[in-house]
Amino acid sequence: MSGNLIITGASRGIGQALAEHYLTAGWKVFGCGTVKHGAYRHFSVDVTDEKAVVEMVRAVAAHGAIDGLLNNAGVASMNHLMLTPLASAQRIMATNFFGSLLFLREVAKVMVRQKTGRIVNFTTVAVPLDLESKAAVESLTRIAAKEFGSLGLCINAVGPTPVQTDLIRAMPKEKLEALLGRQAIRRYGSFQDVANVTDFFLSPRSDFMTGQILYLGGVMP
Repeated sequence: MSGNLIITGASRGIGQALAEHYLTAGWKVFGCGTVKHGAYRHFSVDVTDEKAVVEMVRAVAAHGAIDGLLNNAGVASMNHLMLTPLASAQRIMATNFFGSLLFLREVAKVMVRQKTGRIVNFTTVAVPLDLESKAAVESLTRIAAKEFGSLGLCINAVGPTPVQTDLIRAMPKEKLEALLGRQAIRRYGSFQDVANVTDFFLSPRSDFMTGQILYLGGVMP
């Protein structure tokens, strides 16, 4: 399968690896991040900037159908509540939730006209372990799945285990090890582990699945 795919947060880590994965598989990828490939188009977009998101999605739609969206952009924080400044909490919610909402909303407008499309939001196994703030993204996934299910869209989410990227390198080692210790499969995730799930969610094989949250590593809510 191939087509036109938007990937947010493609400048590094999981997003960059997924962009390279789908470019190799023959997709045309439009992303917020620099990737060197002839079938990749870079957009310098702040995912919290509504006007910029609208303009990007319209520009991608001008190239034809938007077949998939990987809503990957996010920031991480594992501070205690008492030690979390308001500005930090606002930044996390703006990127993790409102950025996902903006891209989902704008891409869904295009997909509804097409009567088909796949959206994969990114959460984390830290949500069912009560360690992260991406629960709002999971709620958004379920709400959007109900709203757009009869219109041909499938909207699901993947919750990776920690993958060794820049996003987690600043986190205390003991916290990461404690998180891994609560998984049934006690290892770091890999880019391929994530791609295995997004491959399925983007493919016709998942056309009877929507509103599902798939956690990796044997973590259960």
